[in-house]
Amino acid sequence: MNEVLVAELGAALSPDRVRIGGTELALYQRDASNLTGQAGVVCFPTSTQEVQAAIRIAVRHGQPFVARGAGTGLAGGATPLDDAMMIVTTKMNRVLSVDPVNRLAWVEPGVLNLDLTKAVTKYGLHFAPDPSSQQSCSIGGNVANNSGGPHCLSDGVTTAHVLGLEVVLPDGEIARLGGEEPEPAGYDLRGAFVGSEGMCGIATKVCVRLTQNPPAIRTMLMDFASVADGARTVSAIIAAGMVPAALEMMDQLCTRAVEEYIHAGLPVDAAAILLVEVAGLPHGVETDVQRIVDIGTAHGAGTVRIAKDEVERALLWKGRKNAFGAIARIKPNYYLHDTVVPRRHLPDVLQQVYDIVARHDLLVMNVFHAGDGNLHPLLVFDKREPGIMDRVHAAGEEIVRVSVAAGGVLSGEHGIGLEKRDFMPLMFSATDLEAQARLRRSFDTTGLANPNKVLPTAASCGDMQHVPEGAWI
Repeated sequence: MNEVLVAELGAALSPDRVRIGGTELALYQRDASNLTGQAGVVCFPTSTQEVQAAIRIAVRHGQPFVARGAGTGLAGGATPLDDAMMIVTTKMNRVLSVDPVNRLAWVEPGVLNLDLTKAVTKYGLHFAPDPSSQQSCSIGGNVANNSGGPHCLSDGVTTAHVLGLEVVLPDGEIARLGGEEPEPAGYDLRGAFVGSEGMCGIATKVCVRLTQNPPAIRTMLMDFASVADGARTVSAIIAAGMVPAALEMMDQLCTRAVEEYIHAGLPVDAAAILLVEVAGLPHGVETDVQRIVDIGTAHGAGTVRIAKDEVERALLWKGRKNAFGAIARIKPNYYLHDTVVPRRHLPDVLQQVYDIVARHDLLVMNVFHAGDGNLHPLLVFDKREPGIMDRVHAAGEEIVRVSVAAGGVLSGEHGIGLEKRDFMPLMFSATDLEAQARLRRSFDTTGLANPNKVLPTAASCGDMQHVPEGAWI
C-alpha cells in the first residue's frame, strides 16, 4: 500500500483509525459471502467530513475504495479487490434525531437495524425493513443493498422507507438526495442511490421513514405434508385478497435444525411449516385469521397453532430469524442463495431445487419469504470434504438459472455484488446493461467506487476484471 496515502489518511482521520496490519486486513478481506479479496488499508471515519477526506485521498492517488458497514452482506458487495481502501462506517452509529409526529428519523449509516427500532419503540414506532440479520446489519448496508425482510411483504423493502440521504459522491463532493418533503423536486436520485451497492458513493446520513406499531397482531404456524401444499396455500391467501404482514416457509430439514436449537415445539415431522402474521385493527385481524385458517385447512394444513401471547409469538419468530445459525447442527458450512420467482411457480421451482441438490449429492434447507417468492436455499456442507466446493458452486448456478427461467430475478434482497455479476445477462440485454453503466458513471466519474461489482463486462463498467480466489462467477 502507498505509504504516502496511508500517512495522508492518518493525518485526515487519526492514526489509530487507519489500519494496515495483517490481522486487520485479513478481517476485512471479505463480507459474509464465500468470496475473499484483499484490502490494502482499512479506515474508520466518524463523520461526513472524514468520509469526504478519505474519498478525496483515494481519488488523488487513483486508489479504488469500498464502503463497508457491519459486513453481513452475502453477495460479495463489500469484498475488496486489488488492495482497495476499505472505508468502514461502523463508528458512525448515532441516531441523530427522531421526529415522532412526522414519523421520521435521521441516522448515521453504522446504526444497527434493530437498534433503530429499539430507539423509537417508546414512541410506538419501528423501522419496518427487518432482515434476519437485523441484530447485526447496519442501516448503511440496508440502503446499499435495498434490503428486505420477513415483514416487507406488506410494508415494502428499504427503498420505501428511505426519504433522504446525505452522501459523499465518488469524486469527494457532498450531496443531499431526497429529503423530508413527501415529494422533493427534481429526479428521484434517492431512488437511484438506494440499492446501488456502493458504486454511487457512501451514505453518511439517512432520513428513514418510521412505521406505527399496529394495534393488533396475530401469528400463526401451519404444518403441511408437502412443500407444494404449503406453497399453494401462500398463493391462495394472496389470491383471496389478503396481504399478511408476513408469510414465511421452512422445510423439514430446516425445521428440525431450528427446533433442536430453540425448542419451540415445532412440528418436526411435517414436510413444511408456514409462519403467517396478520397485523392491523383488531376486528379485521380476527377476520383475516379465520379466513387464513380456512384456506390453510382446505390446502392440507395438518395443524394450525395460533400464538397465545407475545412470548409465544417472539419464540416462533426467533425460530425463523435464527434459522441460518441453527444449521451448524447439521454441517459446519453453508451457501445461502437469494432468488425470486413468481408465487405461482413456487412448487415447481422448489422441486427443481431439490432435484438439483440431490443430483449434486448435497443437502439443502429451504427457508424463504414465501409471500413474495423470495427463495433462500441454504446449501449445507463441510468444506473440508474434497471436491465439495465444485459441487456447491455447480448446484448454486443451476438454482439461479432455473429461477430466472421461471420468470424470476437474480436477487430479492442480497444484491448482485460480485457473486452474481456475470449472471446479469440472464436478465438484461446489452442495451439494458449499458444504460445501467451510464447511470453509474454519472455518479462515479472516477471509476474507483467499488469497482468490478454488479456490472459484468469491462466495457460496461470501465474496470479491469479481476476474480478473487474462491469466486464461482
